[in-house]
Amino acid sequence: MEELFDGLLNDHLGFVVWALVAFVLLLILLGKFAWKPIMNAIGERERSIEDALLKAEAAKQEMALLTAENESLLKEARAERDRILSEARQLKDQIVHEAKTIAQIEGTRMIENARLEINNQKAIALADVKNQVATLSIDIAEKILRKQFEDASKQDALVADLLKEVKLK
Repeated sequence: MEELFDGLLNDHLGFVVWALVAFVLLLILLGKFAWKPIMNAIGERERSIEDALLKAEAAKQEMALLTAENESLLKEARAERDRILSEARQLKDQIVHEAKTIAQIEGTRMIENARLEINNQKAIALADVKNQVATLSIDIAEKILRKQFEDASKQDALVADLLKEVKLK
């Protein structure tokens, strides 16, 4: 077997050397002209992927920040809305209460004014009735007295009766 190996090696030794030299030259050429651009392209691609990942992470963080900020603004807006609604309810209740109070005061004042007006009208009416009764009484008394005093003897009797009633002290 050794012979076979020596024969093959001796016969093709020149071919192996030239193949080895060609291979080394190919590696040198590839290293000089192909590996650097390929490695540069791979490095550049790696850097662009890293940049893209960093930008994506930054965008993700910014989105999280914006989402948190939006949530905060939304909470503030809801709190502001609730505060405004609460103030509006309080204002409404206050206005209704004031309106009721004013209406009660005004109603009481109007009732009191009406009572005073009724009492005034009643007093005026009573005074008028009294005046009419007095006038009527005087007219009736005058008519009765005229009838009774037509006769002189009746007049003398009346004067005598009145004098008896009046006692001089």
